[in-house]
Amino acid sequence: MDEIRRFNTISEYNSFNNNETKHPLVSVVDLSKASPRTGSRMYFGFYIVFLKEVKCGDLVYGRNTYDYQEGTLVFMAPGQVAGVNSNGETYQPKGKVLVFHPDLIHGTSLGRHIQDYTFFGYQSSEALHLSERERGIVLDCFSKIDYELERGVDKHSKRLIVSNIELFLDYSTRFYDRQFITRDHVHQGIIERFERLLNDFFASEKPQTVGLPSVAYCAEQLYLSPNYFGDLVKKETGRTAQEYIQDKLIDMAKEKIYDGSKTVNQIALELGYKYPQHFVRLFKKRVGHTPLEFRSLN
Repeated sequence: MDEIRRFNTISEYNSFNNNETKHPLVSVVDLSKASPRTGSRMYFGFYIVFLKEVKCGDLVYGRNTYDYQEGTLVFMAPGQVAGVNSNGETYQPKGKVLVFHPDLIHGTSLGRHIQDYTFFGYQSSEALHLSERERGIVLDCFSKIDYELERGVDKHSKRLIVSNIELFLDYSTRFYDRQFITRDHVHQGIIERFERLLNDFFASEKPQTVGLPSVAYCAEQLYLSPNYFGDLVKKETGRTAQEYIQDKLIDMAKEKIYDGSKTVNQIALELGYKYPQHFVRLFKKRVGHTPLEFRSLN
């Protein structure tokens, strides 16, 4: 599975799966029409959403493998690589795949806020697991898009197709919110682990060697993708992961400021700041006083 099959256009992906190309920028692909195949890795130059129907091997996403089940949605953004490891066995693909090119949504409401659908940056292990009713809603959205494609292109086509894609993505956002709640046991302790991670980080020499802890760094330490981690923190605390890190940093800074033997520059460097003025600016913004003003007030 070392060779990567590249799909830069919708028509290339349709052809690979024995599906007709009804529109050059969007398609609802029926995988049951595809020829039996063994595992492969694929690069996609467009947005792609897999709706899994049958068990057919392990999804390989980047360097990670995830055994995903029926009724699962996996979202991928342009430039990502995925594939199926069937352990050398031939299988018949089955399911629906929504694919749409970035050019389709340029100049539309969806194009202006596609980045808000952060699940396009989730790992496969953070896929969306649908209930039977949710799966029905997803298939209905796909059916409406396919209906417009069957009618042929007219002056209403693009608006209706993009609106239905946006509706589907909005439903997916709701379903992910439900998953965060119903699969709480999977994420149990994430905030506690995040808090412990930050405490250990600032108690070590890492601020001087690594610098400030980023959201990406914390997510990696907790074995989550940055987007999924950020969304989890937001759901649990009402704050972004970056705000949570900054709150911890300010809390640590206040403790250090009480030590009158330390200069503001020393405190900034101990916290991981390369440039002390950046620390002073953040402290003033979050606390309302500069570090020196805070020290004199206390």
